[in-house]
Amino acid sequence: MISLGFIIWMLFIDTNSWLIHRELDHEIRELQNNKIYYLKEIKKDQETIKKLKDSNELEKFAREEYFMKKDNEEIYIIEHQDSIQK
Repeated sequence: MISLGFIIWMLFIDTNSWLIHRELDHEIRELQNNKIYYLKEIKKDQETIKKLKDSNELEKFAREEYFMKKDNEEIYIIEHQDSIQK
């Protein structure tokens, strides 16, 4: 009887209970996954920054992402029917 009470106390009621440990373990796994994701994103951004140090790549990026143009040219944006989001 006493051991059953002790087990219930340790699993559910105590501040260091099994339920709290399970929640904390889940949160740790989630944070580790976030860390891996953000490290990959940082590496990808560093590669992009390194690539953009070249003036031709910077001009290409500005044209593709921000539709910038030179003073004496026109830009036409062509969208295919299957690439338009509804």
